[in-house]
Amino acid sequence: MTATDQLLFQGADWDFRTLQKICDTCEQVACDELGLDVYPNQIEVITAEQMLDAYSSVGMPLFYKHWSFGKHFAFQEASYRKGLMGLAYEIVINSSPCISYLMEENTATMQTLVIAHAAFGHNHFFKNNYLFKQWTDADGILDYLEFAKRYVAHCEDRHGRQAVEHTLDAAHALMSHGIDRYPGKKSLDLRAEEKRAGRRRAHEEAAFNDLWRTVPGGKVKSSAILDVERRRQMLGLPQENLLYFLEKTAPRLRPWQRELLRIVRHIAQYFYPQSQTKVMNEGTATYVHYRIMSRLHQQGRLTDGNFLEFLQSHTNVVFQPEFDDPRYSGFNPYALGFAMMQDIERIVTDPDAEDREWFPDIAGKGDAMAVLRDIWANYRDESFISQFMSPRLMRHFRLFHLHDDPEERAGILVDAIHNERGYRRLRRELARQYDVGFIDPNIEVVDVDLAGDRRLMLRHTVVKGAQLTETDTKRVLQHLADLWSYDVSLVESDASGTVLKEYVAHPRSAAAAA
Repeated sequence: MTATDQLLFQGADWDFRTLQKICDTCEQVACDELGLDVYPNQIEVITAEQMLDAYSSVGMPLFYKHWSFGKHFAFQEASYRKGLMGLAYEIVINSSPCISYLMEENTATMQTLVIAHAAFGHNHFFKNNYLFKQWTDADGILDYLEFAKRYVAHCEDRHGRQAVEHTLDAAHALMSHGIDRYPGKKSLDLRAEEKRAGRRRAHEEAAFNDLWRTVPGGKVKSSAILDVERRRQMLGLPQENLLYFLEKTAPRLRPWQRELLRIVRHIAQYFYPQSQTKVMNEGTATYVHYRIMSRLHQQGRLTDGNFLEFLQSHTNVVFQPEFDDPRYSGFNPYALGFAMMQDIERIVTDPDAEDREWFPDIAGKGDAMAVLRDIWANYRDESFISQFMSPRLMRHFRLFHLHDDPEERAGILVDAIHNERGYRRLRRELARQYDVGFIDPNIEVVDVDLAGDRRLMLRHTVVKGAQLTETDTKRVLQHLADLWSYDVSLVESDASGTVLKEYVAHPRSAAAAA
């Protein structure tokens, strides 16, 4: 066999037969040499316009319709046409089979890169990381999205587009507060959810009788006799999952509106692990594609020109602007994740004395892929950084920590430098930036005034003085009040219970009528 016969392709052109050959070859390296465990792969080739459409619907090409998706599409299309933004080379769906959407404009080299990155790097992480195994249903998500799309369309036909959009607008505003953050809940079975929704709709239609509208309601026993603790217990309070509470408890929501809240809640839960593993997920995929592409070049499957094209793209992906660079917007997750994966490989295979002191469990262990696969399976960004950020990597990134407390007159203080105490402080503070318990606002439903005006009462516990933005808070509370149909109040308090600010929202009449 000649060297030319070993090549996967020549030049920039490709066809579907070439893509199959590329995928099969990448799979050999990924599974046989790197020991990856992946879902079956499904490769889809889409146009730039289809990629923009997928962008607009939060990266899910199979999704229900909503006006905000069209708004995002129009804005991003205009920016793309003007050259103000580029497009991702791929989108990958956490499902089984794992679907990777590739841009048809990609060269053969870029198609190889994104197949290695998405179809094997992200795919392995989705299948094996404990958060995804705990919170997502890869086997059922595609069927559930199809069900959600059909159900929203059915609601629009039956109840009117405006009423459906009003409910979805409110649900989307509360989406980040519609998730369960702690394990112990029943595992999500999305296929069962679809069947349950069908049974619910069939029962509603069979039991519906317009005469019930004319039956006067009897006297309701006053809830004032219930003590506070019993009332809170009956309502499941405190409750941090606002969409769940509204779905189960909001007094005036109709059954189809509750189902829409449930759909949005399940989709928010599906995305929840991705927000906690951005650095690890992208670092894993980048490390995997680098290993696969390098191995293909070593095997003579890629020409030097192809490999240089790959290296240029890879370098752009892992570029980390300096803190004083106008392009700086925090840590590039690709750069930080890839650097940490490579550093762990170095610690496992060629440690120095410092590594052995800081990482005695993995230093010199020898099998880098076994260590990395274990890490990919059992950590999230916050714990990953707090456990495996090394002093050498902190020196490489030239990290330091600034203490800036407006209540202190000392001004800005550099309080963590490159010594043992400083390294531990740097690692702890960097990890905290990825801790959802620290960066996400802690908002809970704490009570409902059932004996009075039925006001829904929420509390935000402020951490380190980080209060909510007033404009956004008022807008979101308005959506919450519209769904609840009565007044909603939110109290911001510090850890000692001191009230810092209070907001009140009243339902709009149209929403209450719905």
